[in-house]
Amino acid sequence: MDDLNLHSPAELNAEHPSDTHTHTTAETRTTAVVPNAFAQMGLACELLAAVRDLNFTEPTAVQLRAIPLALQDNADKPANDLLVSSQTGSGKTVAFLLPVLHTILIERQALEQQEAKERAMKLEQAKANGEELPKKPRRKNPTDTRHVKPAFPSALVLCPTRELAQQVARDAIDLVKHCKGLRVACVVGGMPYPLQIARLHNADLVVATPGRLLDLQRSKQLHLSKVQFLVVDEADRMLDLGFAEDLADIHKLTELRRQTMMFSATIAPRIQQLAARIMRTPQRLQIESTKEQKSNIKQILFWADSQQHKRKLLDHWLRDTTIDQAIVFASTQIECDALAEDLQQVGFSAVALHGALSQGLRNRRLQALRDGRVQILVATDVAARGIDVPSISHVFNFGLPMKQEDYVHRIGRTGRAGRDGLAVTFAEFRDRRKIMDIEHYTQETLKAEIIPGLEPTQRPARAPSHEPRRGKPGGGKSFAGAKRGTGFKLRSAARS
Repeated sequence: MDDLNLHSPAELNAEHPSDTHTHTTAETRTTAVVPNAFAQMGLACELLAAVRDLNFTEPTAVQLRAIPLALQDNADKPANDLLVSSQTGSGKTVAFLLPVLHTILIERQALEQQEAKERAMKLEQAKANGEELPKKPRRKNPTDTRHVKPAFPSALVLCPTRELAQQVARDAIDLVKHCKGLRVACVVGGMPYPLQIARLHNADLVVATPGRLLDLQRSKQLHLSKVQFLVVDEADRMLDLGFAEDLADIHKLTELRRQTMMFSATIAPRIQQLAARIMRTPQRLQIESTKEQKSNIKQILFWADSQQHKRKLLDHWLRDTTIDQAIVFASTQIECDALAEDLQQVGFSAVALHGALSQGLRNRRLQALRDGRVQILVATDVAARGIDVPSISHVFNFGLPMKQEDYVHRIGRTGRAGRDGLAVTFAEFRDRRKIMDIEHYTQETLKAEIIPGLEPTQRPARAPSHEPRRGKPGGGKSFAGAKRGTGFKLRSAARS
């Protein structure tokens, strides 16, 4: 079951940059001006102020191409529907949020000006007639159940996972902090929601996973008849998770909308079929190849003889003192829990994250990662999208992903905000076909390396280049409590 969460700009003080951008230095921040490229797009000054606060110096490729197209709207021609292929970390969240928020803001300001004129006319008329001046209505407490009314949002962003929806909502909150009265709600799962439903009141933008959104609509807590903008984020993943029927239902409920934008890692035939059903002759944008986008992430491969060998390789790597924070990806929920527990037992600051945990616990563990209270997050592919923590310097693929595109999303958790990243993959020789599929998908060859003393005794069918690493990753130092060379206890794992 899904649920919802709402935040106002004041409720989020931590910095949550949306996607990969070049950040200014501390000296530049004090005298930073609005970037010309963003200003030339005609965005509202409130949004430009938020862009400046987030230290976004130049638009990324997807922002530069998508924002002007998304903003085109006039009486003679409806707004452009966009079908955008853009990989993780390309800045696509800002690319669809800015034009949507700009239009909502401009229309709200026009409505407020009209209401102000009407009120001024009433005041003048009351004065002329010698009547008592009408008082401005008092603001009602939206958390009071007597005042709770169904929400009629203007914009809707659909995401495949709770974590991604929450991240998109945080980015939206950062962008509207100078926009008076513009509210953002996040509809996700696993949390109690009576109070949350009250906070949904007057939300202009709703970021949601499809399940709870439709539940709220069916219970008449939320109406979609006034949605003007529909964004489908990570459409490929949405179809993988079986949301096709939910998307069809939401399409019918928002048929009067004037713009639809769809973002996907690739424009595969199934994405084109979905676009044909819910969009009006969309303009297609192909933004950057995977190889071009991941040039700041070094990718290396270590072959292993067994699961036990892989754990020794991981144990060696986690002693690297240059690691700020890291994500270790596991293939299954059982493997994820076992690995996190073993890392804790040998002294690492580690927690597990997967779909079987309650949403409250998942939120607390993600917040601990963002706050720096956790150094290592052991996760399934639930964390492959939607986690934006710039201090993640390393990603370890302990278990290989089920789909090749998930590999790209996994390694995209590092190398963010203009930083360099390192993605390390451990694979047994029986996994060589999966490695070849990943290489074919990314159009890159994973360079195989070895660690002296931990070399594999077997050899893969296609001999990779084995070049020994010079020295130890962390100069031989270890985290407090870790015992050198012990590896981890082998445990069985079942597919989640």
